[in-house]
Amino acid sequence: MADLDLSTEIAALRETFASVRQVVDIETLANEIETLKVQASEPNLWDDAEHAQAVTSKLSRAQSQITRIHDVESRLSDLVVLIEMANAEGDAATQAEAKNELALLAADIGELEVQTLLNGEYDARSAVVTIRAGAGGDDATDFAEMLMRMYLRYAEKHKMPAQVLDISYSEGAGIKSATFEIDSPFAFGTLSVEAGTHRLVRMSPFNSAGKRQTSFAAVEVVPLIEQTDVVEIPESDIRVDVFRSSGPGGQSVNTTDSAVRITHLPTGIVVSCQNEKSQLQNKVAAMRVLQSRLLEQRRREEEAKKKQIAGDVKASWGEQMRSYVLAPYQMVKDLRTDYEVNNPGAVFDGDLDGFITAGIRWRKSA
Repeated sequence: MADLDLSTEIAALRETFASVRQVVDIETLANEIETLKVQASEPNLWDDAEHAQAVTSKLSRAQSQITRIHDVESRLSDLVVLIEMANAEGDAATQAEAKNELALLAADIGELEVQTLLNGEYDARSAVVTIRAGAGGDDATDFAEMLMRMYLRYAEKHKMPAQVLDISYSEGAGIKSATFEIDSPFAFGTLSVEAGTHRLVRMSPFNSAGKRQTSFAAVEVVPLIEQTDVVEIPESDIRVDVFRSSGPGGQSVNTTDSAVRITHLPTGIVVSCQNEKSQLQNKVAAMRVLQSRLLEQRRREEEAKKKQIAGDVKASWGEQMRSYVLAPYQMVKDLRTDYEVNNPGAVFDGDLDGFITAGIRWRKSA
């Protein structure tokens, strides 16, 4: 049996991994972890629950990142040993195992490399995602629900905790809108490339003539606020309305006026939350989403000023960015990066990694 030679591939992975380590700066990250450990061990830490949560979350994220880097480093060394052992024993099964491990390492290092591109001010944050149905009637509201399921499936596959905060159901099919929180490191930086207008083309299941229908839905992604953020909202700037939760029943959520709607009067931004049982909990969650949206609005205004000063205003970002075609052929294509696949079913089931990676690289080079 011929020896297995993966030296070229391993050398390329080592080079990419070295650049990742350089960007992450392991020494600085390790020092940050020690500082956070000291803060987390303070006896009065939980006197301020929000601050305690921020410290422990940051510590967990930093430890997870450094553990992952050390794990990849160890696996690269183990792979070389595995190949030597496979060649020495002439074992086809071990050679196959080595090839599989190489593919897994390439994927993991690729993810780490993309993560180093997420160096924006809020990229490391968790995310608040809102989906709204656009033009297209029942097809659009059905499409909005398909997109919500797609992102929740993506979060589930990547073990990113997600919580639905609010859903406005359509009288026909699907949903008018939905807001959910994805609480995971770099969720905002990762999913922010999904923001924009999505288009679906298919044979409408709501049209008795079976004609092809085009429908639209908008996706908004904002960073979740943290305790250190300063987003002052005077009570005089908001109007709070309470109402009974809608949609499927269960655990008394739609039998009392526990749902909360907050309107930010200066901007007209409206946020609703009906996920929690109590009115107070829903108000706290809604205020957090409102602050997140105001924070994102401020960030966009600052970016617009910078682009105006630089004379480099691009109108493409944020407009129609992806088409999902189910008829007369099968294709999902990102109109910014030209990345496409011919398996819409897999995409709607949460297989978004290729689109997100291409989007992050595209945004960095734009």
